[in-house]
Amino acid sequence: MTIGLFVCKEICEVIHMKINKINPVNAIQNYRQQQDINQEKKASKKAMQRDEVQISPEAKELLDTKPTEREEKIEDLKQSVSNGTYQVEPNKIAEKLLPYFKKQ
Repeated sequence: MTIGLFVCKEICEVIHMKINKINPVNAIQNYRQQQDINQEKKASKKAMQRDEVQISPEAKELLDTKPTEREEKIEDLKQSVSNGTYQVEPNKIAEKLLPYFKKQ
């Protein structure tokens, strides 16, 4: 009786596959096609997204301010270098480099 039930079940599955035209090869192909479609949808969504930058009012205010002391000092140094009047102070350079060499 168990063998008859098993055979009947197998026949029913074969009939179902033939009626619905389902076979493993088509199922795999359909699955892959659906994956391709989903990947294309994701890619198109990413292409449609845009980056956006917002500048705060505080940042805009900083951009509109007058030159700072540092900028003025840099400008003075640039002018003295281009004029040839800039003088290197070796003692100051040595003072700044000394802590670096003491660490090593």
